[in-house]
Amino acid sequence: MMVKVREIVVHPPLLNTSCAWASDFQQLIELYDCPQTGAVTTRTAILTGFQEDSSHTVAFLTGSLSSVNSYGYSPHPLSAYIGWVRTLLERDPQSAKPFIISITDATPQGLQEMVTAIQDLRAEQPPWRSRIAIEFNASCPNIKGHPPPSYSFPTLAPFLDALAEHFWADRTLTLGIKLPPYVAATQIQDLVSGIRQYSRQDATSGRHVNPFAFLVCTNTLGNCLVFSTETTDGETRGSPFAVPPAVGGLAGEAIHPLSLGNVYSFSRFLAESGDSGLQEIVIVGAGGVTSPEAVARMHRAGAKIVGCATLVGRLGVAAFTQLSQEQKTAQRRSGEVERVRRRGAKL
Repeated sequence: MMVKVREIVVHPPLLNTSCAWASDFQQLIELYDCPQTGAVTTRTAILTGFQEDSSHTVAFLTGSLSSVNSYGYSPHPLSAYIGWVRTLLERDPQSAKPFIISITDATPQGLQEMVTAIQDLRAEQPPWRSRIAIEFNASCPNIKGHPPPSYSFPTLAPFLDALAEHFWADRTLTLGIKLPPYVAATQIQDLVSGIRQYSRQDATSGRHVNPFAFLVCTNTLGNCLVFSTETTDGETRGSPFAVPPAVGGLAGEAIHPLSLGNVYSFSRFLAESGDSGLQEIVIVGAGGVTSPEAVARMHRAGAKIVGCATLVGRLGVAAFTQLSQEQKTAQRRSGEVERVRRRGAKL
């Protein structure tokens, strides 16, 4: 199945989310060369690179395919990702597989500067306009002193203003927002109402157009504490906690039901908005996608594209092979059941 997200095409509708396992050039090569990924998302970058140290790490939990991490953003600056993406696009000009460059900044002005740099890359060759998208990560819970702006729309709005300004200057720009797990329906309604303010009516078609083409639901759940005894390598950590700061972002199967609820609620509120611009926003379902059954649940909840990270951390790009092969088997069995049902109905 092919999914068009404004100018980019994601086929198959499976990708990695922005995570630590999409940090360096070799990791991006492996993700890009994997035939089961329909797009590649880079680890979230800031302009000059994040100061990463030993306190930024990940631990995998026993008993379920879950993880807790204390990572911040990528230690590599945005310029590194621009160079790596350019190299891979030049290496494979016939491919349509897109890159989603994930970025963030503490100020709207800094975010604008980053978007301008990516726009310069998109302008280098005409086909690249349909092979490069931008994700604004508005939801990392691990940055001390900088809570995710997406939990407060008045805080988020100046960043969206900056992004929308770039879109209206270039309507081929594919923009998305990575969101946190919300725990109340009113939080989701408030965000949808806020995003709706950016819709404009197209003078030619009469339809509404919104600058934001996709939403990633969800990032990790912040302020979660896991003891080292509950991790796969607990005996070697030398600390009572799974990650050095004690609390971190929970991911994987442990947050799957919450992520599904976010996907379902966003899909419903967007569909019921009456705004064609909002109704065209694509949901990327993420959070606990560790099995083909989880992929199917994300689609049932309303996600058109599914993303994973924790499974990539455990298996590497083999995660996508596993999900794709088992999903194809499940789809084939479902098709066989449907054919039998139809034959029975004709008897």
